[in-house]
Amino acid sequence: MSSTVALILLALAVTVIAALGGYAFFLRKEVKRREEFRLDEERRAQQNSLENLDYVVSALVQEQVDITEGSWRCKVLLEIVDPSLSERPEFQAFAEVYSRTRHLKTHSARKQLTPRERMQEDKERLAVEDEMRPAVLAAAAEVIKWRAKGPSALH
Repeated sequence: MSSTVALILLALAVTVIAALGGYAFFLRKEVKRREEFRLDEERRAQQNSLENLDYVVSALVQEQVDITEGSWRCKVLLEIVDPSLSERPEFQAFAEVYSRTRHLKTHSARKQLTPRERMQEDKERLAVEDEMRPAVLAAAAEVIKWRAKGPSALH
């Protein structure tokens, strides 16, 4: 092999290595950008969930929302913020109402029930609400106290 061919091959190899290195650098920057975007989305989702939680517990305490609906919403929002929150003893009333009423029909499925079936479900829901009202209102008050502690209360 002549020295000219060897130099051409060396130059070609260096060019390919430089191009691959540039591409790897570009990919690394793209991965970092996407990770930052994902983290920002998670932060915004958590902040929105906390704000919605504030509204729901305030409505619960002021009895502007049904115990069942407020409990379901609080349970879901707490789980979005941190799945372990709904397991805290002071917030378990939300999960209790959810577990006892999740079989009840809602929205279009409820409309398909006969009036008798709808009345039966309403009786069952109201019985759970009457029984769980003090516990749910106490849990809502605990959420308000917990939120007053600020971001450090998450951990």
